[in-house]
Amino acid sequence: MQANVLWFEECNARLAQEVGGKCSSLGELLQANIPVPPGFAVTTGAYAEHLSSSGIEDLISDSLQSLNPDDGTAVAAASAQIRGRILAEGVPTKLAADIGAAYSRLAKLSGDSAVPVAVRSSATAEDLPGASFAGQHETQLWVRGLPAVLKAAASCWASLYDVPAVTYRLRMGIPHRDVRMSVGVQRMVPARAAGVMFTLDPVNGDRSQVVIEAAWGLGEAVVNGEVTPDRFHVDKVRLEVTQSTCSAKWQEYVPEAGGGVLLRQVEPARAQAMCLTVDDAIRLATVALHIEHHYGCPQDIEWALDDSTAVRSFFILQSRPETVWSRKRRPLVAPQRSALGYVANALVNRMWTDQG
Repeated sequence: MQANVLWFEECNARLAQEVGGKCSSLGELLQANIPVPPGFAVTTGAYAEHLSSSGIEDLISDSLQSLNPDDGTAVAAASAQIRGRILAEGVPTKLAADIGAAYSRLAKLSGDSAVPVAVRSSATAEDLPGASFAGQHETQLWVRGLPAVLKAAASCWASLYDVPAVTYRLRMGIPHRDVRMSVGVQRMVPARAAGVMFTLDPVNGDRSQVVIEAAWGLGEAVVNGEVTPDRFHVDKVRLEVTQSTCSAKWQEYVPEAGGGVLLRQVEPARAQAMCLTVDDAIRLATVALHIEHHYGCPQDIEWALDDSTAVRSFFILQSRPETVWSRKRRPLVAPQRSALGYVANALVNRMWTDQG
């Protein structure tokens, strides 16, 4: 019998159809010795079994058959009907028990009975080279306690049938039955700063650079474009910061006491200060090289900095293929992959050792 829950350590690219793009990538990162917050995936098999046994699968087939993506009224009506049914059904009892056991184990590992987690959609069609579902499916942050985790998991399932997601699949010719949803449950990082980084320059495609974007608090402000982040350019071969820009970062996402996050103002002195040091940028660029070498293609990476303990630690929250410049012809200025591998293998262990 297929497991309903798999820990990230058990996930990899070969299991992408069971745990979706996001969770399979997290497993790959762990196997490449990249620091990833612990967590587990609720499998697509559990999702599919629930849809079948509850009759929701038939509702989806009947509601979406022959829909025209240009008929916004019909798409919205079908979406509302399917989403409403999924949310009303919730998580079935046996699966809820399996998720509860995994959440209890994660809580014990973290020393917090209501450990805050990110509950993240991980669809089987996410992060494909020819399609982009970024931002179309649900993510809930700082979820505390099993009842809230189960509710968030159902919301992730339902988000597979949000209007933008349904419309996108219709336009791209992706059959709805071919896309299944896994749900990742991952311990939150109490991030002092967070952001994204690219193993090429996203402005001009220069593959000789790692570009890091950073802001205060959780990374949602950067991902959602709600702040102008600080920016570092790091030369891949020399591992030197070649350019840095400090921006006024007036807002940050922080956790609320009872769960969830809020967007608050940042005091002027901190808003106008760099949220990373040059050494931080070099350490992040080093792990970015390691990730790019592992996957063999340019990456779009989410990261977070936790300095709430004596050890100042960086964590990788997600890595996916960069989908714009990486499709174009490789610039001559870029180092060869073998050079990336040399740099990554020589320096990544030193970087994480330096954290201690």
